[in-house]
Amino acid sequence: MVDFSPLKTIRKLAPGLSAPAQPAMLGRFELRCILGRGAQSTVWLAFDPRLERDVAIKLMKIGAGSDASALAQWLQEARSVSRLTHPNIVPVFEADVQDQQPYLVFEYVPGQTLADRLAKQGAMLPTEAVALMLGVLDALVVAHAAGVIHRDLKPSNIVIDPTGRARVMDFGIAARIQEEGGNSAEVPTGGTPGYMSPEAAQNLPPTPLMDIFSAGMVLAEMLSGQPLNAERDPYRAIYRVLHEQFTLSPDLSGDVDDQLRAVVMRALARDPLQRYSSAQVFRDELANWSGVAAAKAGQNTGAGAASNNSTLAFLLRRMRHKSDFPALSDAVLRIQNMASSEKESINSVTNEILKDVALTNKLLRLVNSAHYARGSSIGTVSRAVSLVGFNGIRNMALSLVLLEHMQDKAHAHVLREEFLRSLMAGSIASELCPGMQGTEEAFLGAMFHNLGRLLAAFYFPEEARTIRGLTETSHQPVSETTASVSVLGLSFEALGVGVAKAWGLPEDLQRCMHKPSGEPPTRTLLDGVERQRWLALAANDMADVMLHADPQAVDGQLAQLGKRYARALGVSSSEVQVATIVARKKLIEMASVMDIKVLPGSAAAKLLKAPAEPDGPHPNSGDEASDSLYPMALQATQAVLAQANEVEARDTQQVAQILAAGIQDITNTLVEDFQLSDVLRMILETMFRAMGFQRIIFCMRDPKTEILSGRFGLGQGVEHLVKQFNVSLKTTPPDLFAVVCSKGIDTMIRDASEATITSRLPAWYRELFNAPTFLLLPVNIKGRPFGLIYADKADKGGLVLDEKELALLRTLRNQAIMAFRQST
Repeated sequence: MVDFSPLKTIRKLAPGLSAPAQPAMLGRFELRCILGRGAQSTVWLAFDPRLERDVAIKLMKIGAGSDASALAQWLQEARSVSRLTHPNIVPVFEADVQDQQPYLVFEYVPGQTLADRLAKQGAMLPTEAVALMLGVLDALVVAHAAGVIHRDLKPSNIVIDPTGRARVMDFGIAARIQEEGGNSAEVPTGGTPGYMSPEAAQNLPPTPLMDIFSAGMVLAEMLSGQPLNAERDPYRAIYRVLHEQFTLSPDLSGDVDDQLRAVVMRALARDPLQRYSSAQVFRDELANWSGVAAAKAGQNTGAGAASNNSTLAFLLRRMRHKSDFPALSDAVLRIQNMASSEKESINSVTNEILKDVALTNKLLRLVNSAHYARGSSIGTVSRAVSLVGFNGIRNMALSLVLLEHMQDKAHAHVLREEFLRSLMAGSIASELCPGMQGTEEAFLGAMFHNLGRLLAAFYFPEEARTIRGLTETSHQPVSETTASVSVLGLSFEALGVGVAKAWGLPEDLQRCMHKPSGEPPTRTLLDGVERQRWLALAANDMADVMLHADPQAVDGQLAQLGKRYARALGVSSSEVQVATIVARKKLIEMASVMDIKVLPGSAAAKLLKAPAEPDGPHPNSGDEASDSLYPMALQATQAVLAQANEVEARDTQQVAQILAAGIQDITNTLVEDFQLSDVLRMILETMFRAMGFQRIIFCMRDPKTEILSGRFGLGQGVEHLVKQFNVSLKTTPPDLFAVVCSKGIDTMIRDASEATITSRLPAWYRELFNAPTFLLLPVNIKGRPFGLIYADKADKGGLVLDEKELALLRTLRNQAIMAFRQST
């Protein structure tokens, strides 16, 4: 019999088959995509049309022999769990059964599970791990008070929301449905073998102490980056639970002190009577350790914390008094948000960068430098993003905006020196990464490692000079941390982390800014936050040596640093030497592209001295570095004013160069395995930059409605206008847009206020756009309208095209047609 059940599509999709044209439905819920799979369940992102909200739906696999009474009992337990309300608990909205398929409806919490985070980043900082576990234990305290035992606490059941808060899901429900399935008694089913307690492994009745043991296993995994009981065979995992006392590895980070080890070990005691008597007691012990650790790190609790926070707030207010700080903060926030948000696309990133002409030109020059060269010149930001990646573009953009905003003639040499030192550290860190994995994160982590020092040099130059004097004095010099605390009221590190948090920089980056203490680990650190922290520290130590040490002693001191960090980073001294040489060469080129000039004989000049040419000319003393985009860079005005026709000729030449570079970029893309949207985006960007349009929009025809609707665009406020651009090809009488598209005529309207033109414009256009000057380039295939490129300017008569420019624009439009044909 043919299966017409609404679950048929779901069952087919779960193994990974492609989604159908129509969304799968489960009751009233529209299933949109799979968020994750486990041995016992599949979690979907779904939409609830009744309440108009996203939800997470968990479809659970039922055990053999499940019957109606078992499912009814499970539903009753789900209802009791749904009454749990707490900020650290993901609430259950609904629980139901359809076609013998039980499912749960949860609040959808964007973010990632703790399991995903550990898989991607490895071990966490002890302070961060403990902070997350405090939230988990808060949830357990509330649940236990309501008589609910979780019974399956593990990293995949802990979600980290966008604010960094831990939220626990699946209280007792998933484990319950498995138990009621009548599974074999040989393998306990009250939880996951790798995290269950010895009592659970013996199928004893559930108690709060089982959750405490599981919480200890989760905390140990956060600290080490690896599960303590990693056996894949459930029988072997159960055997270890019953016969082995789990302990933390002695090779963990030095930040995991004896007190924290003792707390974890008590939670992991095999004998439940030796564990903490309640989740509240466990939580209090961790909170006590957290307070002691913060005090040791100089991050005082209580009144001290308030004082620290007030000092940061005071310094931030001082910084905001400088006119550029709000603009710098806004730029950093926009760049970070566009590169990190899952909802952002290449189009929005491109549009954000194109708003700043100077940033666009410098970024393209940097992309085309030898540091990032890909074999052919790149003429559009869209292609740069697709080739270099969001993180790579973010790194370049952040570097450029920091340099752009931190301009102070009185202290220019100090700022350039500190900025170049940061760039050098970032370059060294990326060179010390194996292969290409993690190079962008390493670059940014090392570059921002001393953000507080850089900010102080610009915003508090007098205090920064005093701090340098305290660290460099021959009479009882002090550490930089001690000096900065005594002068500013808090350390450079605390200042940098505080600003990074205010800017919304990634949490991983903020953790990299916390310098690790003690000697480097004697084991090789794998991928993860701990490795990034030590890598950032090593790269900055090497950059400091290259900047401040006597040139004759640099190689020897770098070799010593190489030996110090070799085992932790898994590199040899010779690899460190090669990395510093390559990084110096790349820094020289980046400094040239960014137009960073330093005083001859200064400390910064040593960084820009090519290692192969120690006695050669300063890299910035000669001609500008040449690349294919150099003619497009903004040039200083000449002392003698040029004639008007010369200005026009020069502008026309620049327009043609940008158009030609974009055409070549698109041609290179069309011979590759391309995405149609990428090509169309490059076409719009090329036109937008070259002609200086206010807005540009690409429209495509819907064959069912015969409407050309806006799909994407560039320009100010275009995000809100794209969806409003709809040209009906069946309008009677046809408006101006419909006539242009139907006849395939390239049309430029220089004055849209003329009565003959206004009368032919649709009402929606006059209300929302009403541009005085606009250009229409229809995209027709086989004589039929297929798309439309619309572009406008804010000034009447502001659009002027000569024959060459029009021909180049038509070439770009024809490349769109070619891309359509190749993609079908």
